[in-house]
Amino acid sequence: MDETIVLGVDLDGVCADYEGAFRAAVMRQQRREAWELPPQTVMDAYSQWGFSFETFEDAHRRAVLEDRMFRHMEPLPGVSEALWELSDLGVWIRIITHRLIFNWAHEISAADTAAWLDANQIPYRDLCFIGDKPNVGADLYVDDSPGNIVSLREAGKTAIVFDQPYNRDLPGPRAERWPDVVALVQAELDARGRQVPLPLADHEASS
Repeated sequence: MDETIVLGVDLDGVCADYEGAFRAAVMRQQRREAWELPPQTVMDAYSQWGFSFETFEDAHRRAVLEDRMFRHMEPLPGVSEALWELSDLGVWIRIITHRLIFNWAHEISAADTAAWLDANQIPYRDLCFIGDKPNVGADLYVDDSPGNIVSLREAGKTAIVFDQPYNRDLPGPRAERWPDVVALVQAELDARGRQVPLPLADHEASS
């Protein structure tokens, strides 16, 4: 019997609006206006805001600990509906995020991530806090980071690029929005003929 297909799903910039949440936190911390913090066009976005890495590290830590950014950031449009559609097809959803970056913020980072997933009705079967994404055992990935996409593909993994201005030079498969992810994963399911497990409990009944 074929194994279940496992979809590795990134959070920031894919499921959640990290950039918007971090911008709001920086505006509060530094009393800056939105026009002073332009949209992210490179992965190292915060150099665009005049930050050194040390400045970014401090601002990020405060955004996590003071603003509780990981608990309150906005979901990207259609993410819950799309992931429920995939879950109902039997896709095993594995959330993979590299949020445990800085010491002494791990408890809040992990707890607020889980709370956000529940509050926004995101279905998942595993939650992995790890940067080494090729080694978490997923068959198919959706990510926005150019570095992650390249490393996944070099490891022989199928990786869907979730469209952002800073990854436009990467070849597809590419999803501009969450219904595109559903279509691409469905095509992969059909191509692989994978066995699917029972879906998770209905989200309407559990809400």
